[in-house]
Amino acid sequence: MINLSSEDITSKNLVIRVDMNVPIKDGIVLDSTRIEACIPTIMFALNHGARILLISHLGRPTEGSFDEKFSLKPVAESLSKIINMSCEVIDDLESEHIFKSESVIQVLENIRFFKGEKENCQDLGYKLANLGDIYVFDAFGTAHREQASTHAAIEHASIACAGFLMEKENKFLSQALDSFKAPYIAIIGGAKVSSKLELIKHINSVADHIIVGGGIANTFLKAAGLDVGKSLVEDSMLDIAKELIEEGKIVLPRNVTTSKSFEGKDIKEKSVNEITEDEMILDLSIEEKTFSLINDAKTILWNGPVGVFENDLFAEGTRCLSKAISKSKAFSLAGGGETLSAINKYINPDDVSYCSTGGGAFLEFMEGKTLPSIKALNLKEIRS
Repeated sequence: MINLSSEDITSKNLVIRVDMNVPIKDGIVLDSTRIEACIPTIMFALNHGARILLISHLGRPTEGSFDEKFSLKPVAESLSKIINMSCEVIDDLESEHIFKSESVIQVLENIRFFKGEKENCQDLGYKLANLGDIYVFDAFGTAHREQASTHAAIEHASIACAGFLMEKENKFLSQALDSFKAPYIAIIGGAKVSSKLELIKHINSVADHIIVGGGIANTFLKAAGLDVGKSLVEDSMLDIAKELIEEGKIVLPRNVTTSKSFEGKDIKEKSVNEITEDEMILDLSIEEKTFSLINDAKTILWNGPVGVFENDLFAEGTRCLSKAISKSKAFSLAGGGETLSAINKYINPDDVSYCSTGGGAFLEFMEGKTLPSIKALNLKEIRS
């Protein structure tokens, strides 16, 4: 990809697609992590005398109509406080104020208010691409979506490049797939095998061991012939799970925390061989073998908690796992909303080598797929 740092942006007008899809309540941004992730690109542009028009989506509004609930005004206010500069919100693509007002930073109203965004409308993409001199894509969290602002705009721009966040995501995720050091340990948790099957299959080709947790572990345990009681299981995935177990890389838990309800009725710690028909597995124990694998690893991939960690009664496995990864000297890569929530809850995020900002984009990248936005940026480099 062509990167922002390689372009002459002095005094240019930059249209920057960012991912500022943040939680908002009563007009207040509750978590500014995604906004802060865009700051390096924004500040680099400002330091070179460029003017900026930021583009982002927020939530899932009805396309083609304005809805105050999904307005980017609270995001613009939050950004203004972070960088101590005014940020003007623009609600019309035809506005004569774009790049011509007193505000050096402008924020286009929620891109999903504009008809054609989701269907990758070429006309909308062309308009976005030609609003400024350079189209900068810095929204990794949306890179798996082939939409007007994430794909068509890149194609139609005379100059399109990756921002610093995009560059960083591409670098570190590629490292975990293509230039990793062994031993390679993957921790894959979450509710369903089906949602992580492609990830498990792809990582199975490079990792030495795959530690499974959450509902995914339940399905593997049942596939191994164990009774898992009322635990969440995907019966349609049992044959595939059994095949993966037979390949020898899946690490199954031996001891778990069970309960007869999510509220914590009759909680017990027991062997996976002792689960009764009225119990659910809601957490797993991080055992000495797992600690040893993490400690000896040179590369660690983590996606998904290993228990229902939102409830402190079933959070010990995820907490211990977080602590073990934070102490490891390996290159560690974490991704997924729940994974990052666990990291923020139990350890210092700086103790993980890299925390990806992507959810679906992270999964698809680590599954070995070429994301539409990255493909468009790569083609832009070839054509240049």
